[in-house]
Amino acid sequence: MKALRIAFAGTPEFARAALLGVLASPHPVVGVFTRPDRPRGRGRRLAASAVKEAALAAQLPLSQPVTMRDGAALAELCAWRADLLVVVAYGLILPQAVLDAPRLGSINVHASLLPRWRGAAPIQRALLAGDRDTGITLMRMEARLDAGPILLQHPWVIQPSDTARSLHDALAQLGCRTLLEGLDHLASGRMDGTPQSEELATYAAKITKAEARIDWHLSASDIERRVRAFNPQPIAETGLGESRLRIFATQIYEGPDDPAAAPGTVIAVHGDGAVVQCGEGALTLTQVQRPGRRVVAGREFAAEGELVGRLFS
Repeated sequence: MKALRIAFAGTPEFARAALLGVLASPHPVVGVFTRPDRPRGRGRRLAASAVKEAALAAQLPLSQPVTMRDGAALAELCAWRADLLVVVAYGLILPQAVLDAPRLGSINVHASLLPRWRGAAPIQRALLAGDRDTGITLMRMEARLDAGPILLQHPWVIQPSDTARSLHDALAQLGCRTLLEGLDHLASGRMDGTPQSEELATYAAKITKAEARIDWHLSASDIERRVRAFNPQPIAETGLGESRLRIFATQIYEGPDDPAAAPGTVIAVHGDGAVVQCGEGALTLTQVQRPGRRVVAGREFAAEGELVGRLFS
C-alpha cells in the first residue's frame, strides 16, 4: 500500500478527531483548510477553530479562506500536490473544481447513515426524530449536498440517555476509524461507491435558537428528546414568570400525571425535582439553570421555593 498525500478541510471538534487520526496514520497531511477565526465568549474575542489548533500544533501548512470560490484556495490545494482531499464538517461550499483537483478527488465524513439526514445537523435531528440508530458515512463528494456515492458506512446504536454531546463524541471517534479504513482501501485501489437513493433522502436543517423553546403541549417523550438534542447547545429553555429557565436534563415521570392541569404546570415535587405536566404524560426536571446562576440538580432547584401550581410558558 502506497501512502496517500492528504489535504484536509474541517473546522470543529468533530473534524479535529479525524485530523488527529490521519496524523497518526501512514498517510501524510500536506495541508489544512479551516474556517477563519471567529469571535467567541462574552468578550467576543477571535478564537481559532479546533482544527486550526491541531494543525498549528503539528506544524502543518494552514489556510483559512473566507470563500473557496475565488480561485486562491484551488491554487493552494494544487500547490500541496494532494492525492486526496478529506472534508469533515468544514462549513464552506466547495466548487466542483476544488473537489476534482486532487488525483483521487474528494471524500467526506458525515455523521449519519446517508441518505438519511443530509445537511448541517444530523446528530440533533436523529435525536429529535427518536431514531434508534445512526452512524457514519464516508462518501465521494459532488456538488450536491451530501449526495455523493457511499464508500463506507458503519452504524451506531443511539442510547436512551444520549445527548447531542455524547452522541457527537461517539460518532467523532467512529468517524475517525471509518476514515482511516477508507484511506487504506483507497490507497490499495479497492473501493467503489454506491449511489444514494434519492427517494430515501431526508434533510437535517441547522438547529435554530427558536426550536429550543419548549412547547409543553408536546408529549413528555417528545420534550425529553428535545432536551437531549439541544444539549450542549442551544439548550432547551422555558419561561418562568418574568424570567426563563434553561433545562439541561429531564426524566419521564413514572408516577400519575394530571391531564386536567394545563401543560406546563408543576404538578408535584419529589426527590429528583419538579414534575411538569405535558400534553401527554409528565417530566421531572433533573438539571436546570436560572439566568446568571450555575447549573443545579433538579432537587436543588425544587428546594428554592414553592413550585407546585406554577406554570412554565
